[in-house]
Amino acid sequence: MTKCRYKDRPLFPVVLTIAGSDPSGGAGIQQDLRTFSVLGGFGAAVPTALTVQNSQGVFEVMPVPTENLDLQLQKVLEDVPVVAAKTGMLVNEEIVKKCAEHLDTFKPEFLVVDPVMYSKNGHVLLDTPGWEAMKEFILPIADVITPNMEEAEAMWGRPVKDLNDMRSAVVEIQEKWKKAAIVVKGGHLGGDTVVDIICLPGGEVHEITRQRIENPHTHGTGCAYSAALTLFLAKGMDMVAACKAAAHFMTLSIKGGFKIGDGTGPVNPLAYLRNEVERGKVLHGLEAAWELLSSHKCRALVPEVQINLGYALPYALTTEDVAAFPGRIVGLREGVARVGCPTFGASSHVARIILTAMESDPAIRSAMNIRYDESYLKRAKALGYGVAEFTRAEEPDHVKEKEGSSLVWGVTQAMRNHTGIPDVIFDTGDIGKEPIIRVLGCNPTEVVEKALRIGGML
Repeated sequence: MTKCRYKDRPLFPVVLTIAGSDPSGGAGIQQDLRTFSVLGGFGAAVPTALTVQNSQGVFEVMPVPTENLDLQLQKVLEDVPVVAAKTGMLVNEEIVKKCAEHLDTFKPEFLVVDPVMYSKNGHVLLDTPGWEAMKEFILPIADVITPNMEEAEAMWGRPVKDLNDMRSAVVEIQEKWKKAAIVVKGGHLGGDTVVDIICLPGGEVHEITRQRIENPHTHGTGCAYSAALTLFLAKGMDMVAACKAAAHFMTLSIKGGFKIGDGTGPVNPLAYLRNEVERGKVLHGLEAAWELLSSHKCRALVPEVQINLGYALPYALTTEDVAAFPGRIVGLREGVARVGCPTFGASSHVARIILTAMESDPAIRSAMNIRYDESYLKRAKALGYGVAEFTRAEEPDHVKEKEGSSLVWGVTQAMRNHTGIPDVIFDTGDIGKEPIIRVLGCNPTEVVEKALRIGGML
């Protein structure tokens, strides 16, 4: 077989997945193709096996006949302008050798190998002769190998019990397969954060720390990660940048994971896409809310620290995913004025309120602070709004000492002591802290309407 020669690349990279088929859609080539599309690539797919599986596990694996696999690979690679390829479940020795033969001949610019060995419920996805063939024929031609903890243990030959073991394992694994970068994913270790460790050819080590998302629906995590990494490399990112981008993508995908069926639901790459699509809508929503607020004589709502109004992306992770008004909204004559247009990352203060509220209800994506007034609270209750309070005097010293923690603690306390999600959270202040009312809602127009009603202005 001769390598496909093509004059012009498409406007978006063409990437190939060689892996098993998951009829439930959560993993395998289905998850790979979804990830490629979400990230702006065009995916081709050669299935190595048909599986019988759903959210509860893998029940049967039927390898694709080697002759058929051989023909699929030949016809795709001689015609389709594949920039990068990834392998997933390769089942057995014959399939491993046939894939290695074509990939070694074609030589895509990048080959990412996800050394899949077992399903989440323990079903064997690569038999022992297949694993031996993988080590001999596939791993030596890989550009990147992405083992999870269990797979890293098989490659290292020892248990990986903690982060120090990971650091040792990744270096020693890279020494065995010197051509490849090794990415050991740390999701199976405990802790508030996840650490992925990369060892580049030559021994340079990088650690990527990402937020741990508590979500039981993680089916297809390894598939989606390796597919994302393949696509980012095909787009021209360097290895470390591509790994960081893939880690961020996976954090969002895990956050968006959802239940289908009675078992473990899939991670959701569409969370990444929805965040990107919603960016413009978030800014537009804040502009619409500003128009409503500024059209009223609402100077009485403005506290000494001024107002800010924020709106988060649907799968917000950090304060950079929450848009607000830079310089805040200030009182001017009988109304309000603003310094500039809403932007992302403009207010960590209001962002922390929203992010904390979203942990209890992801639909609560907007918040606004207004002046504390007993009459406002009385009117809020009369309107049927849920009102919750926290007391700054009860704030633990270790919270006070940590920058940015007070509001997270306060909002958490208020929500914990309230049935359902409150519309209003207030505190009566403390030494050096102005008493404040915070209004919560699903979008900024709703929040502004609540604030105006609480102030008796609407």
